[in-house]
Amino acid sequence: MNRVFSPTPLALGLLAGVLSLAGCEPQAPAAQAQPAAVETAPLAPQAWQPATEIAVEDLQLLSETSFWPGARFLLSSEKQGLYLLDEQGTKLAHLPGRFGALDQRSDAEGLLLASVDIDRQQPMLVALRGADRRWGEPVYLPRASFKVDGLCLSRDAADNQFLFLVGEEGIGEQWLVAQALQPLAEPRLVRRLSLPPASEHCRVDDGAELLYVNEENVGLWAYAAGAEDDLIRQPVGLRQPFGDIAEAMAGMAVVPGGVLALDPEAGVLHRYAHQGKGWRAETPLPLTGLDEPERLGARPVEGGLELLISGDNGLYRAQLDWAPAAPALARPLPVLTPLVQTDEVPSLGDAADDPAIWLHPQEPSRSRVLGTDKQGGLLVYDLQGRQLQDLRVGRMNNVDLRAGFELGGQRVDLAVASNRDHNSLHFFAIDRASGELSDLGQAPTELTDIYGLCLFQEPDGAIHAIANDKDGTFLQYRLDGSSGRVQATLARQFKVASQPEGCVADDRNQRLFVGEEDVAVWVLDARAEAPAELQQVIGVGEVVHDDIEGLAFYQGAQRDYLVISSQGNDSYVVLDGQAPYAVRGAFRIGLDAARGIDGVSETDGLEVTSANLGGPWSQGMLVVQDGRKRMPEGRQNYKYLPWSAVAEALGLE
Repeated sequence: MNRVFSPTPLALGLLAGVLSLAGCEPQAPAAQAQPAAVETAPLAPQAWQPATEIAVEDLQLLSETSFWPGARFLLSSEKQGLYLLDEQGTKLAHLPGRFGALDQRSDAEGLLLASVDIDRQQPMLVALRGADRRWGEPVYLPRASFKVDGLCLSRDAADNQFLFLVGEEGIGEQWLVAQALQPLAEPRLVRRLSLPPASEHCRVDDGAELLYVNEENVGLWAYAAGAEDDLIRQPVGLRQPFGDIAEAMAGMAVVPGGVLALDPEAGVLHRYAHQGKGWRAETPLPLTGLDEPERLGARPVEGGLELLISGDNGLYRAQLDWAPAAPALARPLPVLTPLVQTDEVPSLGDAADDPAIWLHPQEPSRSRVLGTDKQGGLLVYDLQGRQLQDLRVGRMNNVDLRAGFELGGQRVDLAVASNRDHNSLHFFAIDRASGELSDLGQAPTELTDIYGLCLFQEPDGAIHAIANDKDGTFLQYRLDGSSGRVQATLARQFKVASQPEGCVADDRNQRLFVGEEDVAVWVLDARAEAPAELQQVIGVGEVVHDDIEGLAFYQGAQRDYLVISSQGNDSYVVLDGQAPYAVRGAFRIGLDAARGIDGVSETDGLEVTSANLGGPWSQGMLVVQDGRKRMPEGRQNYKYLPWSAVAEALGLE
């Protein structure tokens, strides 16, 4: 019987436990499928002995590789070291030592192996590469604070290699360890993981970006494996009566479209086909002749899969007629890397939100980046990402700025932020020589829950602040500083049907773009005296994924572009800045291993300039908020990218 597993069985399991503690015997709901009976013929693996007798601890079965034709098996031993064997079990390469858990990735030039050095109690990486096929110098990760029972490698779309470490106490870690199978001299800790207790085995499906982890007496879990992903898990298979697992879950192997896993106590092989957001459990296969099968390797061959299984009574090989359909994978977006990251914001949690770029009038290299800390202030950074100012003035959500504001008979550069403590517009003067900000005070608004904000400057220099509320209301204020204090006069009001946040003005063409988070980006006339007639620029769909967050406008010498933070799929969408607003492409922001800068995800606000700031910023700069600070984990910050990288990736003029 086939069925799809989802989080529902877990909820039912928890409910059953609660009712059991209460002395109740809950009746299974009619929709809850019962475990599948074993109906198919047992799988009868054949005992296999390599030419060199090896006390196997872990194993891998290799697919055909041009690096070393005929190489088939990788074995680790707690007594004899690491072995690479051919089809007949003849030794091709050997690294002496005592090693535990094992995983590998390969390409046309060689292998990258990861294992646990038992004598040193440290995870180790070693490459086997080149025409002479020699072992490289081992690279060791720092000794973990827990005993590493299992490990597994993963490879992302940018060919970064990561290593997951698993401990049976429910502790785990993810490390960046290599690029293009070349080990880093110093591996970098990406994040710490909270995993199920009694977890000793893991494997990663690179294409589907899934990390599989066992929980011995509960079942098999799947986690999102990306370095920027949330730590969210789904059950793949659960123990009876909520799933098809009779006793326990141990070693596993990933194959295209699915995963295989062993129940050593029941002597059974489980098969799960990955379908959409769930897994279909095939009928479990009893394994004849094996005693406590614990480790598993698999590779696709014509007609199905070739298996290598390790049990207490040795190694066994088998052919399995099973080939789940591999899910169609979306075409990967270009991945760009940040050039600079800022110091972390002071506040913990979801704090950084929206940036703005101030241009120094004489020395572009002394330009500044403003960033909100929505837990308590406004921050100022230089172009190297160093924090220069921290104004603890309240919960600043969004910020924007314009040059040339008349204040008491003088011209100043003006920054305005939405202050959620007082539902107000908060004003700051920017010293045109130093870039230093000073507080000019606040002006109240009629909003009950102020949220997003942007500025619009008319041809005569008059500046408007457009603020929005979570209920969809937009209020447009004309700002006046003739008295020496900034005053705000309500000039226009309009509304969208649901929650907005991001907005940006095209001053040159007097247009205002606003984002309705779950619906669309809209455009309207920015002039206060004009009717607020909204026209759709792009809706949520295949290109832009909700939430629509930050909006920024790039004014180039030849073309203008609208940049959108598509938070729902951690991407950035670029449209032509003029109707019909053709989509020019999208990209993601990944990590830079050499600089030690993590990738970007969960972006709220962003800003862009076309100004020549010198050096790598000669075509302008894109600044984005990073919702998850990793490598190592920390408080949120902002990342800088040269616009030239965006233009090259998307073929922009």
